[in-house]
Amino acid sequence: MRQLQSTITSAGELILALADVPEPEAGAGEIKIRIEAAPINPSDIGLLTGAADMTTVQATPGAIRATVPPALMRAMAARADQAMPCGNEGAGTVVAAGAGAEHLLGRKVAIIGGATYAEYRVVKADEALLLPEGATAEQGASCFVNPLTALGFVETMRAEGHSAIIHTAAASNLGQMLVKICKADGVPLVNIVRSAEQVAILKGIGATHVIDSTAADFMAQLVAACTETGATLAFDAIGGGQLAGQILTAMEAAVNARAGGYSRYGSEVLKQVYIYGGLDMAPTSFGRGFGMAWAMGGWLLFPRMRTFGPGTFARLKQRVADELTTTFASHYSHKVSLEGMLEPEAVAGWYRRATGQKYLVVPTA
Repeated sequence: MRQLQSTITSAGELILALADVPEPEAGAGEIKIRIEAAPINPSDIGLLTGAADMTTVQATPGAIRATVPPALMRAMAARADQAMPCGNEGAGTVVAAGAGAEHLLGRKVAIIGGATYAEYRVVKADEALLLPEGATAEQGASCFVNPLTALGFVETMRAEGHSAIIHTAAASNLGQMLVKICKADGVPLVNIVRSAEQVAILKGIGATHVIDSTAADFMAQLVAACTETGATLAFDAIGGGQLAGQILTAMEAAVNARAGGYSRYGSEVLKQVYIYGGLDMAPTSFGRGFGMAWAMGGWLLFPRMRTFGPGTFARLKQRVADELTTTFASHYSHKVSLEGMLEPEAVAGWYRRATGQKYLVVPTA
C-alpha cells in the first residue's frame, strides 16, 4: 500500500515521498481501516517538514525536497535518516477486524495515532471513535485534534481555577469550535483575530468579544475585554512575537483596574498564557509590565488530557461524537489525493496554515 513518509537526511535534506509498504493486518482486538479522509492540521506540519526551509522546495519525480539549514540540524538529529509516516488523525471504513472487534466491521470510525496519510491503518478497536450512523469519513476526519484541544482548553480553565479564556488565531476551525463550546457552556471568551473579515466570521457565529490585533486601539480593546470578562488565562496559537506579552499586560491592567490599590510588585492574581502553536516561529518577546504573578508555558493535548483524571477523555470523546455535525463540524477549502498533496502548489498552500485554507487528504481519490 502507499504511505506518505517524511525523511530528513543527515546531509540536511527533507524528502517527502510516497512509499510502498506492506499492508497491515488486524490482530485480536484490532481493526483495519481504509483511510478515506485525513486533515492536514498545523500539528502535522512539524513532522511533515521538520526544520526545513520551505522556500527551497523542489519537486522531483514522486517527491518534494527542501534544504534544512545547518544551524537547525541539531534539533533534527533524533530523526535523521528515518522515514517517518505522517498524518495524526483521520477517518474511514473498517474493512477487517480481529477477534473481539467484529462488531465494528463495515462501520465508519475516526482514529488518531499517526500514519493516516496512507491507504490503510490498523489500530486497537477501543482507541477508535465510532462515528454516528450516517456520518461520513469527511465529517469524522477531524474528530480528535481540534475538538479535543478546544474542549481541553475549557477543562484546563476549570481545573486551574480561572473563569474566562482568551484565544488567539481565533477564526480557525479550532477557534470556531471554541466559540460554540464557550457559548453553550457559559464561559466568557475573548477572541483575538488578524483582520476585520475574521471579526465578522466570529460575530456571525455568536462570539461576543472579538478583537482585531491589527486595529490601532487593539490594546485598549483587549484591556476592556479582560476587564469585562475577568480573563486571566490565554491560549496562544501564534507563539512568536509580542502577542503573548501583550495579553499578560492587558490582563494585569484589568486586574489593577478592579484592585483599587497600588503594589510595586504588581497584582497577586496569577495570569497564565499557554502557547500551543507556532504560527509565528520567531522568538517570543515581551516586556515585564505585568508584575510577578504570571506564567507562560507550553500546552500539548494528550499530555494535558492525562492530567484531567479517569473518565474525562471518554466523556469528551462522546461529546465530540454527539455534536459531530454542529459544534465540531470542520470545513475544508481543498481536497487532495496522496499524490496531489505533494504538488508544489498544494505544499505551499498547506504549509501556509492560513485561516480558511484547510486541506483534506483523500487517500482513495
